[in-house]
Amino acid sequence: MLTHRLARPWLVAEFPRPLRALSWAPHRPGLVETDLVAWREVRDADLGPDFDAHDWLAGQMAGRGMADAVGLLTSRDVSSFTLAEAETEGIRAACLATVGLGNAERAGDARQPAEAHRPLEKPHIGTINLVAAVSAPLSEAALIEAMSIAAQARTRAVMESGRRLPAAGPATGTGTDCVVVAAPPGDVRHAGLHTPVGEALGRAVHDAVAEGARVWMRAYGGAG
Repeated sequence: MLTHRLARPWLVAEFPRPLRALSWAPHRPGLVETDLVAWREVRDADLGPDFDAHDWLAGQMAGRGMADAVGLLTSRDVSSFTLAEAETEGIRAACLATVGLGNAERAGDARQPAEAHRPLEKPHIGTINLVAAVSAPLSEAALIEAMSIAAQARTRAVMESGRRLPAAGPATGTGTDCVVVAAPPGDVRHAGLHTPVGEALGRAVHDAVAEGARVWMRAYGGAG
């Protein structure tokens, strides 16, 4: 479904052919066609209020000959990536993720103060960036539904990780998560939890994010 290559500060996911991708990525968001999704690692100190992430990343992508790729930005060490694959009734799915829980939040609750974002051992921003691809040729509506499944699976993995916020409870994600879901264009109309697409996609995303969260919690969150 996808291959990957690592050359810090870059991590690149490559599809065997151009797919239709849906995301809110800082570079080429929305519904686009691409065969590449690239992570650019930055330092925590770079991510200040005056940092124009969109323009800076666009320049970085163009400089690497990847202007047409979808681009992600993270302060997480991109070499910490996790990859998971799943198959249900012949439908294949894969997820490549980098997972940091430093700026964790809980959906619907008040935004957390700065000290709540810090892991127990040392400050680190961290966020969750993932790309998930499925083999089924999805309609636009099914691709949107697949995005909801990927988000659910990400949230489940975060809630299972043990990352908690003071006076709020289990985190559900971070303040800067980004999800990219990709599939061949086609006429498959549904990708929900009752479908093979939803099952394979959900398992791949959950497993990749869960493993990344375990690694982060062992290093920074005080979890065993």
